[in-house]
Amino acid sequence: MSKNVCCLDILITFAKVNRLYEMYWLRNLLVSTDSVAHIALLYSIVIAIGVYLGKIKVAGISLGVTFVLFVGILAGHIGFTAPTNILTFIQDFGLILFVFMIGMQVGPGFFESFKKGGVTLNILASVTILLNVLVMFGCYFAFFDTSNPNNLPMMVGTLYGAVTNTPGLGAANEALASIFPEGRMPQIASGYACAYPLGVLGIIGATIAVRYFCRVKLDEENSQLQREEEEDSSAKPHMISIKVSNAYLSGKTLRQVRNFLNRDFACSRILHDGKVSIPTPDTVLTVGDELFIVCAEIDTEAIIAFIGPESDTEWDNNKYDTLHLVSKRIVITKSSMNGKTLGKMHFSSVYGVNVTRINRQGMNLFASRNFRLQVGDKLMVVGPEENINRVAAIMGNSAKGLNAPNIATIFIGIMVGIIFGSFPITIQGMPVPLKLGIAGGPLIIAILIGKFGHRVKLVTYTTTSANMMMREIGLVLFLASVGIKAGAHFWQTVAQGDGVKYVITGFLITVIPILLVGIFAKMKYKFNYFTIMGLLAGTYTDPPALAYANSVCSKDAPAVGYSTVYPLSMFLRIFVAQTIILLCCV
Repeated sequence: MSKNVCCLDILITFAKVNRLYEMYWLRNLLVSTDSVAHIALLYSIVIAIGVYLGKIKVAGISLGVTFVLFVGILAGHIGFTAPTNILTFIQDFGLILFVFMIGMQVGPGFFESFKKGGVTLNILASVTILLNVLVMFGCYFAFFDTSNPNNLPMMVGTLYGAVTNTPGLGAANEALASIFPEGRMPQIASGYACAYPLGVLGIIGATIAVRYFCRVKLDEENSQLQREEEEDSSAKPHMISIKVSNAYLSGKTLRQVRNFLNRDFACSRILHDGKVSIPTPDTVLTVGDELFIVCAEIDTEAIIAFIGPESDTEWDNNKYDTLHLVSKRIVITKSSMNGKTLGKMHFSSVYGVNVTRINRQGMNLFASRNFRLQVGDKLMVVGPEENINRVAAIMGNSAKGLNAPNIATIFIGIMVGIIFGSFPITIQGMPVPLKLGIAGGPLIIAILIGKFGHRVKLVTYTTTSANMMMREIGLVLFLASVGIKAGAHFWQTVAQGDGVKYVITGFLITVIPILLVGIFAKMKYKFNYFTIMGLLAGTYTDPPALAYANSVCSKDAPAVGYSTVYPLSMFLRIFVAQTIILLCCV
């Protein structure tokens, strides 16, 4: 009996020890900040909870992934943290990844954004950014103790929360690290967190206020966009059938006709003596020939007036089609095609096919001879099926090839960007050399690679989903790291410090420039209100504001305004952050 009791005691003791070990194992995972498992668990919890909470909408507006910052602050406040050097590395690497993928996205359209009306829009965006800074300094001198060296950096954090620009926060943090001793750097993410929520609401609210101040009627603005869209036909492809009736053209080649007209057009098929063929630039025309032409919509009238009237030929009718011509869409997936112009490919003379139009990122474009090809472009090609298949083999035409990520280009660009950003620029009167840093350097190099990468044989094509995935991963890693680092001192800074002032000044920084620039753009330059909405959303790099603009507009004017000013605005936000810190906070 006593033997059984002894065995029972041993089993009970073993069970207690095992339970204690299990509890110790769980406690060790949550508390041991040096373990890889703890750090991975910390980031996973903060990011997952932040992303899900960011989807909650109030009055149709959500904070998105920026909620990761607030969850990180909470985690840091309760002591759920990681070593500072690990947090700093993940923060900086996330920032590099985020800004580089932004640069790759905006690079192809960065320089084009300065054409036509884009110059005025970008000037207005630059003025808005300047006003944000001036309002920030006005609030700083009016409401804060200027003898405290921490107050101006905190106002910079508030500024970037007010304009909802996370890369600028990263750039400011990096600049602060170069001038403040380790452990004494102000946690400007606290000011950012205070200003951000009202920043999102303030951008949309101030944009609505511009509408009422200027007495804008949305129906009239939509009608104006419709009229402008009908008039803007310089790049839209237009297909017409024409019968040659100008006797002067008899015996002339297609190349000569193009030169006479000084208009670019593509002739994909010609009907001569009852037979359809693929014309080349050297094809000779005769009166009575019928041509199937693709041109820019704006050139249609000039081409008809010079060559002849429209005809009603049914080109898909097999009674003419002795060559069994087909139309197919070919996707460029070979990197060797990057940067080549259509005119130098000699599709019609060498391969016996014609390219009639091109689709790039969902937009149909006229296939002019000077059009530069890029990986991912979709060509509409007309010709005999066998010839089209040859062209398809040259172009690649492999969807699988597009899905393969071009990792080498990304990391080559990051490498060059870091080296470029680390180059010191000495400016007289500035105690610390100016550097573009790990935010500005990779951003500029990414923009240049996105635009000119094909010239150095770099394939810059990345699917939209892949770009978004890498960008969002970089962003949430950065936000989580900043939040966890700031969490330990957040309560003292906000609740027991100047938190209310950060909220109020942030709101002023958000609203005042929008009201001034928005009203000026409407009253002085007569911009469409929806374009102004896109301008303001792009200047503040704020997707929720763009989403609101798209919800009240039936056209793409907000998106056009947003994309026109977004590249320059993003660059200036990052550059201004570092400039303020290095010039004024030393």
